[in-house]
Amino acid sequence: MKIKITQEGKLPVSGRPVGLFLEDLNYALDGGLYAEMLENRNFEAKDVHGEKGHYTADDCVYAWTPYPEGANVETKLKSDRPLYRVNPHYLRVKAEAGKGVRNKAYDGIFLAKGMKYFLSFYVRSFDYKGKILAGVFRDGTLLTGKRFKIKADGKWHRFSCKLKAKGDAERADFCLLLERAGTVHIDCFSLMPENAIKGVFRRDLVELLKDLKPAFLRFPGGCLVEGNTLENRYNWKDTVTSPEMRKFNWNRWALHGANAENGYRSRFSHYGQTLGVGFYEYFLLCEFLGCKPLPVVNLGMACQFMSTEFVPVDSPEFENYIQDALDLVEFANGAEDSEWGSVRAEMGHPEPFGLELLGLGNEQWEEEVTLSDGRKVSNDLFRRIERFEERLHEKYPSLKLIGTVGPGVLTPDYERAWEFTLRKLSEKENFVFASDEHFYLPPQWFYEHIDLYDGYPREGKVFVGEYAAHCESGAAAKARETGDPAANCWEAALAEAAFMTGMERNCDVVLMSSYAPLFARVGYAQWSPDLIWFDGNRVLPTANYYVQKLFSLYAGNYVLHAEAEGEDVYVSASEREGLTFLKVVNPGGEVDVQVEGDLGSLTRIIRMQGEFEDYNSFDSQKLVPYEEAPLSARSCTLPPHSFSVLVFRK
Repeated sequence: MKIKITQEGKLPVSGRPVGLFLEDLNYALDGGLYAEMLENRNFEAKDVHGEKGHYTADDCVYAWTPYPEGANVETKLKSDRPLYRVNPHYLRVKAEAGKGVRNKAYDGIFLAKGMKYFLSFYVRSFDYKGKILAGVFRDGTLLTGKRFKIKADGKWHRFSCKLKAKGDAERADFCLLLERAGTVHIDCFSLMPENAIKGVFRRDLVELLKDLKPAFLRFPGGCLVEGNTLENRYNWKDTVTSPEMRKFNWNRWALHGANAENGYRSRFSHYGQTLGVGFYEYFLLCEFLGCKPLPVVNLGMACQFMSTEFVPVDSPEFENYIQDALDLVEFANGAEDSEWGSVRAEMGHPEPFGLELLGLGNEQWEEEVTLSDGRKVSNDLFRRIERFEERLHEKYPSLKLIGTVGPGVLTPDYERAWEFTLRKLSEKENFVFASDEHFYLPPQWFYEHIDLYDGYPREGKVFVGEYAAHCESGAAAKARETGDPAANCWEAALAEAAFMTGMERNCDVVLMSSYAPLFARVGYAQWSPDLIWFDGNRVLPTANYYVQKLFSLYAGNYVLHAEAEGEDVYVSASEREGLTFLKVVNPGGEVDVQVEGDLGSLTRIIRMQGEFEDYNSFDSQKLVPYEEAPLSARSCTLPPHSFSVLVFRK
């Protein structure tokens, strides 16, 4: 087979197109990227249940149980005279000497020998004058901890220390024990490893992200931005204060899988957001990763899959949503003496973050909804986007806005959204920078639509903000249902690689792309497959992760015309500083290829290959890139079911 590469139709690449999308789904933040090791640290967890438009969030004592198991310990959730009114709940603990409470900590506490951990918490006592012991236990043996003297003055007191692990430990218990019988009030716990990046982020997860060299980070969602109700939506202003003062919010994904059979209460019903990672931390993360921030704002609509709630475009309430977006830009870019720029400066970052991109909504679509009084009205999505664009560009004309064309492609809603977008772009060139497309479809769809963007109007730019191949049969399909890394099979990753060659060839239309979802904690996944799996002390990059990495690392400044003779081999090529990167996806049998063009010589081959059902696990990394020495200057053999990057140097 011949692969021909020419300069014909050479296209410039604007920056690096491969980025990241991070949503607090699958315990990606609390229990994941946020390095906090304790669960429900401020006693604000809710037990959430209900169906579309009818949700209940009940207070509960989640993740805290008597210790030792079965001990005579009385606990009660209270909210009178709280430590902080924004998060009013605390726990009253009445225990015998040597007894207390244990924190679930997801799957328990993992300690690394020699590592230091920062512990802090608050205690109030009216009559207890003894000591308390806070620390990590394994099978009743104290691994690391400290005793604190308690004042019986009826005031809240903060206690803190560094704990050092004398050895490794897995699934240990964090406990707070009273050394004499009595009653205390406790609140606002934290246990953080000293190696947390920026004092916030779990290091091993962030290092995997940094290795991808992403162009941007889209946050904080996703459906999370919209919320199951507007009251439940993500409000960025709740996150730009001290961690203790950030208002807890139950997670929209707490209801994933709720249905009549389980009483509309899923097994994730306690999933919540402490907001320890807020918008300030998201911007810091982007700085650390060297990528552009892409925050997403709510358009005054709750998630359409979970609600029909929205605020009318002509209502005073709608103005609040526009103002929130304007204030966000000021928080990111405003001067130190501006209202929201001063908040950023007080948090420790006087310099602007340099925000250039802003997402308008998630994956909404224009539709007619029935109100509670029986009236049918439009949600006016397109008018919302017009109003946001007008106000944002009036104050910030260079801001690059990302629009939305709904939750799928090649659907009537998608067609209407693109008709609207192209019409507005004909009237105003910078109406939106790009439009956000999402699709989760079988591998075969990806192969059948390699040329999807070949026929797109060139004036309408695309951000492929969420996509992944989902297998519909076999072990991978079963793993999707159970939430297991086996969902990330090579069949899906190879199909994504093939589709990415089509996106790269059309770099004048597809400006940005990001796989979704990004993270999943094993045993806590609502949605799979996912790019990176993890547990309490291990990380698992998937085959899909490595495909994204190869497209990110081996990207040129210009895309060249690349064409393969025959069928079922998919190619794209780009060049940078005397190097040409030829990406070749071969989902079939072994193929010998000869490459033609003004390329120089083949100097490197980076390759991935495997069987369709293969996947990476904690115990076996079957699908990782490896390097192979070329045997010829212009030819090589492509193994079956392989993805190769051929590097030529002039």
